[in-house]
Amino acid sequence: MSREIKVPQLGESVSEATVAKWLKKPGEAVALDEPLVELETDKVTLEVNSPAAGSLSEIIAEEGADVEVGAVLAVLAEGAAGTAAAPKKDAPKKEEPKKAETPKAAAPAPAAAPSAPAPSLGAGYPLAPSVRRLVDEHHLDPNTIPATGKNGRLTKGDVLKYVASGGEGVVAPSVPDRGPREERVKMTRLRRSIAARLKEAQNTAAMLTTFNEVDMTSVMNARKQYQDAFVKKNGIKLGFMSFFAKACVTALKELPAVNGSIEGDEIVYKNYYDIGVAVGTPTGLVVPVVRDCDLKDLAAIEADISGYGMKARDGKLTMAEMTGGTFTISNGGTYGSMMSTPILNAPQSAVLGMHNIVQRAMVMPDGSIQARPMMYLALSYDHRIIDGREAVTFLVRVKQCLEDPARMLYDV
Repeated sequence: MSREIKVPQLGESVSEATVAKWLKKPGEAVALDEPLVELETDKVTLEVNSPAAGSLSEIIAEEGADVEVGAVLAVLAEGAAGTAAAPKKDAPKKEEPKKAETPKAAAPAPAAAPSAPAPSLGAGYPLAPSVRRLVDEHHLDPNTIPATGKNGRLTKGDVLKYVASGGEGVVAPSVPDRGPREERVKMTRLRRSIAARLKEAQNTAAMLTTFNEVDMTSVMNARKQYQDAFVKKNGIKLGFMSFFAKACVTALKELPAVNGSIEGDEIVYKNYYDIGVAVGTPTGLVVPVVRDCDLKDLAAIEADISGYGMKARDGKLTMAEMTGGTFTISNGGTYGSMMSTPILNAPQSAVLGMHNIVQRAMVMPDGSIQARPMMYLALSYDHRIIDGREAVTFLVRVKQCLEDPARMLYDV
């Protein structure tokens, strides 16, 4: 009995995917629920599993093909042995054994034609180091250079004279094979989606970026002081991102426009705080969303971020996990970025950019100069909904919460 393998429902507002990779070949046996093929949508890569045990008898949609929901991907032969379903034309032909042949006597190799005695090396004398260096530098064949030394030795003067006279026999330096000068690779569906969304954000929003810097001493001291106890209690490390998420929630509550969005001619103010965390993967940038950050403690936020990071690397994020965010944090510092202007994640109206932490000489309130761990912060925002005053105030509030985390505890 044969069964068609079809493209399943891909998620809300997603109707098309690209066949990324077949995990089985025609003729191979498959088990119930065993992954058959990977499909790539605008945001995620998902696996289509076998609905029954059997063998893959035919692939309809090859790798790279664009397919819609309900399209036939392949045909499964239920209950059939794997090798039985393989096309006969692919079976290797059985070769008949060749008859043994009586070995013929090997013909004697033709005698080498006598050649004139080589003028360079004389009676097989090795080259002097200085001569060898010149020969190598000019890529010369020493056997082609007339030798005038004792017993037919090649001298340094012989080589210099040969080079000066433009002698023949110079061996051109070998050029390594670098392959084709250009290579064209079709963009993945995820990369096309990223390109379209980012360009749409540039074309639609009145995007502007404001900057500030934050002294990370307090956060770093807190992590150092409580890390062991935090791991022992929660089974996960205390990172920087949970502090930033909490600081952003504090600032978003005070400046609701930064947590809002524009829909038509209306401004939508959101009274929930779903923070997107940008994660770089081999296939592109994805932004899973940590829900209700205002209701979660540091441990719950860190657990969500860690789980999303592992799923992102494995391509296991779902559409639901990457939709509905109200604000985004992007940490370019993990790659060594000192400063950047992050781009909006539409339809959101703002995104915070984190950067690397660098020890810099800072003038303290008492006039002393100290080396402090400093980080540049960047807030890109949609000027249609967020005024400059609000953007700057937001960034200052985030700075205050990070430099004195107790503010978030006492809500001051």
